[in-house]
Amino acid sequence: MNSETAPVVHLVDDDDAIRDALSWLLRSRRVSTITWSCGEDFLAAWNEDMCGCLVLDIRMQGMSGLELFDRLQSDFCRLPVIFLTGHGDVQLAVAALKKGAYDFIEKPFDDNDLVDRVIAALAQDANQRARRALNNDVGIRLAQLTPRESAVMEYILAGKFNKVIADELDIAIRTVEVHRARIFEKMGVRSAVELAQLLAAKNGGG
Repeated sequence: MNSETAPVVHLVDDDDAIRDALSWLLRSRRVSTITWSCGEDFLAAWNEDMCGCLVLDIRMQGMSGLELFDRLQSDFCRLPVIFLTGHGDVQLAVAALKKGAYDFIEKPFDDNDLVDRVIAALAQDANQRARRALNNDVGIRLAQLTPRESAVMEYILAGKFNKVIADELDIAIRTVEVHRARIFEKMGVRSAVELAQLLAAKNGGG
């Protein structure tokens, strides 16, 4: 896997001691980590191919964690964000959750709890990327169907027999059979059940 697209925890904190300690903690659990001393540096480096999650101090010199979060959201960044927050900033963190942040953890935090939440965020990012890849792939397959094949597919998904489809579309049963075979081939399935499962997975994806 390309190093740029491998899952990584991006740790953004302007406190050197916290950055070093958390980086060591995550790496001790074999979690790949890159540290950033300010939000501006991470924002300049961010691109949509980055995989993993973001652990972000809510208060920093210069661009705050909340400001960075807002900027990333405006750029449609999908990385799960975990905020590190002091007791006085819990309300800010809760507001960030309502705007789409993944989680927050209050200082001082339990080491194992933090790593467990990070690993869960990494898993969510991986699952979301897999669903988006499936959606893209299925969308490409659907685009290969002719209008007639798309019409036949709707009847297949409704559980209609070939004879019923032929009567409804005023075509020969043999023609329906040919369309059905081509639909299955283009969609990469072997049966109507697999076709329904594939489209259900797409529709359930994010």
